[in-house]
Amino acid sequence: MKKITVIVFVLFIGIITSTAQVTVSPGLRGGLNLSTLTNIDDNRSKADFYIGGLVNIKFNKYFSLQPEITYSRQGDEGREFFGNGYSDRYVNYELNYLTLGAVAKFNIGGKGFHILGGPSFDLKISDNYINSNPENFDLAIVGGVGYTLPNGLTFEARLKQGLIDIYGYDGVDNDNGYRYNDFILNQVFQIGISYTFKVK
Repeated sequence: MKKITVIVFVLFIGIITSTAQVTVSPGLRGGLNLSTLTNIDDNRSKADFYIGGLVNIKFNKYFSLQPEITYSRQGDEGREFFGNGYSDRYVNYELNYLTLGAVAKFNIGGKGFHILGGPSFDLKISDNYINSNPENFDLAIVGGVGYTLPNGLTFEARLKQGLIDIYGYDGVDNDNGYRYNDFILNQVFQIGISYTFKVK
């Protein structure tokens, strides 16, 4: 009985100690989006922005989990389409999302430099497409690197790869005999900064 009591006590102390090391810091993030859509001929990357909030949950000096909510302006520059074909004029095609994500951050050697990765669920809130109707949501994988200063300021570069065909194509149009095997996916390169507030 004494041994069980000692074991329970040690486990209890361990839990309390580990919990005491967890810090939760809210913050803000924003930066530049360079977005495009894959497998579209003659399109270009589109420059826009993202902005949002985060909560950094730091378990120890090596690992933290960061839930995020972000307004992200994406899409691409594509050639304008008319009934008789494409024009030579490029226009901005906008796909604007509210993204809900969570990235795991691994601090190399417990220092400021880190690698990160995680999922993102994106809800479309607007677009300017006329001849098509993009899907209302996307799933994406995020990966990147960053560096955090002691004052809470972080510089990051990320690649965000969509996983869902934004047009929901099934691959074959049997009525017209047209086959489209290439998925059209969101792809975004992000460069930005974030700042976490110290909570006492």
